[in-house]
Amino acid sequence: MKNKYSLFSLILVAALLPACANKKNKQSAGIDGDYVSGTPLTERSEGANFMGANVNRSEFAPVQFAFDSTTVGAEEQQKVAAVAQSVRASGKTVIVAGFTDNRGTEEYNRSLGERRALAVREALIAKGASANKVQTVSFGKEMPADPANSEAAWAKNRRAEFGITK
Repeated sequence: MKNKYSLFSLILVAALLPACANKKNKQSAGIDGDYVSGTPLTERSEGANFMGANVNRSEFAPVQFAFDSTTVGAEEQQKVAAVAQSVRASGKTVIVAGFTDNRGTEEYNRSLGERRALAVREALIAKGASANKVQTVSFGKEMPADPANSEAAWAKNRRAEFGITK
């Protein structure tokens, strides 16, 4: 009986080893956590803090989003192109911060804000920005552009802002 369990344990361990090797290879390839679609995120740059004094948050207009959407609309592509061109020319890092309106749970809005930031990141990369120069952060419904509870305010708050390192 003891030999049966030992043999079973040996087979189980042998079956799991390739899965562990695959996970290690994916992690070493730059995949961050469970983010597996799009361009893998790079390590956060030293001193790159969206709220920090070394980041200019007023250089570019924010990208606006429709309700519950992560699609960068055609009318917002010009904003993304301007940021991509600036990052290419300067070599500086851009931090894309995602925001939402105040409807929905904190967890949902934090996730939606991150997905918006990632969508803008992918759009920047598609327009020629270097992936290692684009970072993301989500603030969800924190830091509204307009604190009112109206459709106009909610529309202003559904955005992704750009912070360019100095």
